[in-house]
Amino acid sequence: MLAKDIMTENPVTATELMSVAEALGLLYELDVRHLPVVRGSELVGIVSDRDLRGFTAPDEDEAMSAIESARSSKVGGFMNTDPIRVDTETNAREIIELMLVHRVGAIPVCDADTGDLLGIVSYVDLLRMLQESLASA
Repeated sequence: MLAKDIMTENPVTATELMSVAEALGLLYELDVRHLPVVRGSELVGIVSDRDLRGFTAPDEDEAMSAIESARSSKVGGFMNTDPIRVDTETNAREIIELMLVHRVGAIPVCDADTGDLLGIVSYVDLLRMLQESLASA
């Protein structure tokens, strides 16, 4: 199975200038852990809930400070600017290997020539693929 068969196409994205508060809102609203960061349609990074965990307050006293900081901080300062990426023809076995070696939960799928974001493969997509293959076995 190839990336194009299992990826989530046209994922919701962030931009470098988006506030951390907006990105956290998207992560929460969509119930996802990763947002590809694009400039136009070109992938320039990825940000995860782990990258932004410093903006969650451990207690109520620090909540307002965390909120203000998240509103004034930009995603570009916290994103991974050199994410692992694959193209649509990368097989699932290689994607799994990359996730394990690099300890990441999602890998963007990009056009090999332009670098444009086409989709994303997360561990959830891979689990769905496994579930379907077990059901048909």
